[in-house]
Amino acid sequence: MEKTESKSRFQQAIDTITKVAEVTTKLGIVHCQAEDKELDGRHITVDGGKKLYFGSCGYLGIEKHPKIIEAATEALRTHGAQFASSRAYISSSYYEEAEALFKQMYGRPGLVLQSLTLGHITQLPLLVGDEDVVIMDIQSHDSIQSATSMLKLRNIKVEVIRHNRMDMLEDRIKFLKNRHRKIWYLADGVYSMHGDFAPVKELYALADKYEQLYLYLDDIHGMSWTGPHGTGMVMNEAPYYHRKLFLSTGMTKAFGTAGGLLTFPDDEYFKLVKTCGKGFIFSVQLPPAIIAANIASCKIHLSDEIKGLQASLKSKIDYFNNKAESLGLMLVGKEQSPVFFIGVGKPEVGYELVLRMQKGGFFFNLSVFPAVSIKQTGLRITLTNHNTIEDIDSLLETLAENLPVVLKNHNTNMDEVREFLRDINIHSHLSNISG
Repeated sequence: MEKTESKSRFQQAIDTITKVAEVTTKLGIVHCQAEDKELDGRHITVDGGKKLYFGSCGYLGIEKHPKIIEAATEALRTHGAQFASSRAYISSSYYEEAEALFKQMYGRPGLVLQSLTLGHITQLPLLVGDEDVVIMDIQSHDSIQSATSMLKLRNIKVEVIRHNRMDMLEDRIKFLKNRHRKIWYLADGVYSMHGDFAPVKELYALADKYEQLYLYLDDIHGMSWTGPHGTGMVMNEAPYYHRKLFLSTGMTKAFGTAGGLLTFPDDEYFKLVKTCGKGFIFSVQLPPAIIAANIASCKIHLSDEIKGLQASLKSKIDYFNNKAESLGLMLVGKEQSPVFFIGVGKPEVGYELVLRMQKGGFFFNLSVFPAVSIKQTGLRITLTNHNTIEDIDSLLETLAENLPVVLKNHNTNMDEVREFLRDINIHSHLSNISG
């Protein structure tokens, strides 16, 4: 009799993801379609029903700012829908001004690419040498984790450590520092799932202590809503740009436009990536309308207007945190960020709760495998300046009313949810797939 080979962990994960996607798509939780003829940021129409929208990453709510719309419209009229050339040959006339404005914001040279995912894939293989080693936070964004697969093809060692564990990081630095030329630590500034922060000051201290340590931080979820001139959480947490920091970010969240941004400690690294980066050489550039929109947003960020936008959002973040706590809702990774994760434990609890909330007039995201581990399912709720205090009250009060009912329906309780979430900082969606 022919022996049937057991499935690999990878295939098991793919099978699970497929099953979850089939269930959640059928329920109308994922792969949904916005039906609005015009978007206002506060509402979204799904399956014919208008709902309060708590699923946008456009935290500042400036995607329809008149100056941004005007700039994009004018560029579309004068330059058309695309500029179909590799930047290695010629760049759209808008790029020079955009990158000069980003340099003014960050005080360092910056390179604009089509997306931050492409940015990671473009620069990490250039920065990390054959004699280097990489240490990555287990909750680093998938775009960073995917880019490290290119390093593994060159037999570069990539290690993964528990989330925000600086003690473990230092232990590994001590062990590796005499074995490798450079040690690269890869992490997010603001983590996209739970909204918690990287310990920037502690990382700077380690970089000062160990010459081999270099920092590579993705702050796309921290950009615009915090930091001087909207430069993000990393720039807000520390008083200076560390000489060994490679800060990457993007314009697809609170910045209100599109594209990725790589910033560099000096001009030499800027030239290296611009000259040798595959994303710069072989990919078509952003449409002129998008670059023009980036310029307009940069000017907003460099004006006093950004302070009012930031203050407005931060007051809503504080209100959300306090309201959720008063209602006994379990926020994971509670920070002063516009990303909130309310743990519910079992996937079935999440399914029913999301459907109840949709029926009640609310739309937000369910975080379930592979975004989180199976029993660490939660509600990922994001906040923008479009949402009002009344919207927040309505959302959280309805959620607090429904949660105990749904938990009871699935023979669980908040104590069990707490146990499921206890070790949330050591798990990762990708660790479940790749091992």
